[in-house]
Amino acid sequence: MKEKYLDQIKKFYGKFRRLPTYSEMAKLLGFSSRNSAFRIMQKWISYGLVQKINNKISPTSQFFALPLYGLVKAGYPIMAEENKEYLTIDEYLIGDPTSTFLLKVSGDSMINAGIFEGDIVVIDNKKEAKDGDIVLAEVDREWTLKFLKRDKKLSFLRAANEKYPDIHPREELKIRGIVKGVVRKFHS
Repeated sequence: MKEKYLDQIKKFYGKFRRLPTYSEMAKLLGFSSRNSAFRIMQKWISYGLVQKINNKISPTSQFFALPLYGLVKAGYPIMAEENKEYLTIDEYLIGDPTSTFLLKVSGDSMINAGIFEGDIVVIDNKKEAKDGDIVLAEVDREWTLKFLKRDKKLSFLRAANEKYPDIHPREELKIRGIVKGVVRKFHS
């Protein structure tokens, strides 16, 4: 029953980009009083789904957690096992929000690494880049997304598309972050 109520509140939040008032919540959930809505909200606060700051209730990252049901084979079909737990995408992809940002990809130089035009890449600008990492680089004052390659003491950039040559800096190569993940939307 708790999940049913939470799903309705999530739909409200998705539509209005705010949590409902206690009166709206009571009406939405079919309660006869605001007190019932208040009690549910207090439980959600104790579960960490919402938080109260300066007398205002707002969702936490747990509010947006999605069910992770288990594994699915991308090869031969197997019996599905349901192992329901919850995961937030930001906890999965973002270690430190203060050092993480998103960029929209333009171009096709990384298609063989599974990064396509229009994808969103998650960049961590505090991670130390290693040979083979996909990096956001500033090379000779221009920005690009490529594999970092190291050959003895020299570093250069390599595309994941054979149409593009390696990039060897004429003046300077600065690594500004590494790609932590890629987000792709298949349907609107």
